[in-house]
Formats: sequence, structure tokens, C-alpha cells
Amino acid sequence: MKIGIACYPTYGGSGVVASELGIDLAKRGHEVHVFSYALPFRLRGFYENLYFHEIDVGSYPLFKYPPITLAAACKMIEIAEARGLDVLHVHYAIPWAVCAHLAREVVQESCRRLKIVTTLHGTDITLVGAEPQFFKMTKFGIERSDAVTAVSTYLSRETRKTFGFECPIDVIYNSVDSARFTPAAARCCRKHFAPNGEKIMLHVSNFRPVKNIPDVVKTFAQVRRQMPAKLLMAGDGPELPTARLLAKELGVEQDVVFLGNQESVEEILPCGDLFILPSAYESFGLAALEAMSCGLPVLATEIGGLGEVIAPGVDGWLCRVGDTECMAERAIDLLQNDAKRKKMGEAARKKAVEQFSPGRIVAQYEAVYERVLKADKACV
Repeated sequence: MKIGIACYPTYGGSGVVASELGIDLAKRGHEVHVFSYALPFRLRGFYENLYFHEIDVGSYPLFKYPPITLAAACKMIEIAEARGLDVLHVHYAIPWAVCAHLAREVVQESCRRLKIVTTLHGTDITLVGAEPQFFKMTKFGIERSDAVTAVSTYLSRETRKTFGFECPIDVIYNSVDSARFTPAAARCCRKHFAPNGEKIMLHVSNFRPVKNIPDVVKTFAQVRRQMPAKLLMAGDGPELPTARLLAKELGVEQDVVFLGNQESVEEILPCGDLFILPSAYESFGLAALEAMSCGLPVLATEIGGLGEVIAPGVDGWLCRVGDTECMAERAIDLLQNDAKRKKMGEAARKKAVEQFSPGRIVAQYEAVYERVLKADKACV
């Protein structure tokens, strides 16, 4: 098949999922064309059968704001016609599903019906899509797709509730490359960050408000009062200054290390003892899955799709949003009990390998592509 993939290039789950899906599809012999306004950060290196097309917005005196949506649709049209694309797989309803529909309307004039598959990742439904100004456009993009997928059962339910969507939604979980995200992949030196054998807590995110960054620091401060420990925080975003200030106010700034954006988080995750993700919202929790694949138990919130990834008491723990006392209690229990932590880490790794492998997940997307190519109508 010839497949176009549109996504955001920035740090975040949707860009990671789209990029790695494109790589895996290309490895399986499909011709893959990725559309974005910059090279996605997980799309480094050369891959046979995979091509990147940058959406370039020209500078015109008439436009006050760059018309990124029109530029995206034009690029999709160009490649669809030049390479004979079968499917446009867009990650996020706004703007990519709408851009894909516009591209299809133009390409359709040449008697070729381009199929559209839209994957919903979370905030495109719960935040952007729920905004009154974007509601109808988001609903339009979803309903005009030939197939819609969601990364969790929770997100599927939320989509139906928010938009009254009646067509089938395929729940296809995110995957993790367990050969890359492995306990043996560590390159960071524990002795550098924890010279006296302190336990290491880890957090990776884009530091947006929804990630509840202050709760990471608050939880760690409670842990630190009970035992020697270090906190490594990888990523960057609007909440980073707040985290730095809070660490200072709580007296733990010397034990918190801000690593900034890291492209190879698989080399950092295995250095930790426990991963913490106290988000206010997560449709799936890809960072948690990557940590689990590296053999770390995960401490997260019982929100969104996290319960579909983490089994409390087996491979991690879930606490209510904002309950830093619960998180600190669970963290201390695990960090002080090596046998328990090791058992949960092994269970986490086993789940990642057996239930979230790329081969298993990519095959599900291939089945969706094949189904829509055989169908004559949208929303099959």
C-alpha cells in the first residue's frame, strides 16, 4: 500500500506514534509519506520506503497569518497525485483530518477516491475539539473519515459522548519497541546522578499544565523527607520554570535534575527505579508504556486510559489526581523494597513485550487500511 501520514512534529505522544508507525509500515514493505511542518523528532535517520514532505507556508503580504491548513492540503494533493496514495492516515482531527478531506475533494476530480483514516490521541477531542469554535469542524473531520481509531477505550467513549459519534471506532493501543526500550539500554551513569546509591525517580513529558508537573515535585519532596533519593525530569515546556521554583521552595533543588528535551529517552529510563506520571489527563500514557518496557514500575493517576496500561499492584500503582500523599506513600514503599520493585518492573516489561509490540499493533492498522480500501463509503 501507499500510505500518507500527517502528524505534529513536536514532543508528544501523537508525533511519536505516527512517526514510529510510519517506520514500521515502511519496514513491512509499504510506501510511506509523512507530512508535517518540521521533521518529527522520532524520524531521525534513513529508512527505505519512507519519505518526509515538509509543509512549507509561503510568505505572502496579503496573509496576516500563515495558512498552514491550505499548505498542508496542497502538499497532500501533490503527493497523492504524484505517487498514487491509497490512504491518508492523519493523527489528530484538527487540522489534519480536515486538510485530508479537502485534499480528497480535489484529488477526487481525477476519479480517484483517496481514503482517510483518522487516529484520535486525546487532547484533539477533550481540549481542542471541545472548544466551541472548533467543535463543528472537529466533528466534520471525524465523520467524513473512512475509519476512525482511538488509542484507548476511554478515548473512544469520550469521543462518542462529546460528539454523538455513531460510526465504529477501532481501539488500537499505542506500541513500544521493546528491543529499543529495554532495561539494558541505559547510557546514563547512575553514579553520576546518585553518587551515594540514592534511588532514582523519573519523569518524562512535554511539561504542559495537563501533566501536573508541580505534583511530580511535591511527591518527590515527600519521598525525599523519608529517604535519600534523586529526581530526573526529562523534557521542556511551559511548566518548567514552575517546577524549578517549586523544587527550590520545597528545599529539594539539589536533588532534582532537569535534563531538558531528550530524543533518546530509552537511554535514560533504564537508569531509574520508578517512573512517575501524575497527569490530570492521559488518553493512553505512552511515556508510561516506554518506562514499563524499560523495566520500571509506574506510579500514575487513575485517569483516562492509564488504567488500560497499568495494572495496580501488578506493574504499578494508580492514585487519584492531585493525591500526592498517596503517590509518595506508594513511591516510598517501592523504593524501600527492592524485591517488590523488581517483581513489578519485570511484570511491566513482560506486559510491554507481550501486549504492546509494534508487530501486533501495526497489523491492526493494516487491517483498517485494507478494510477501508474495500469499502465504498465513509465511516465504515
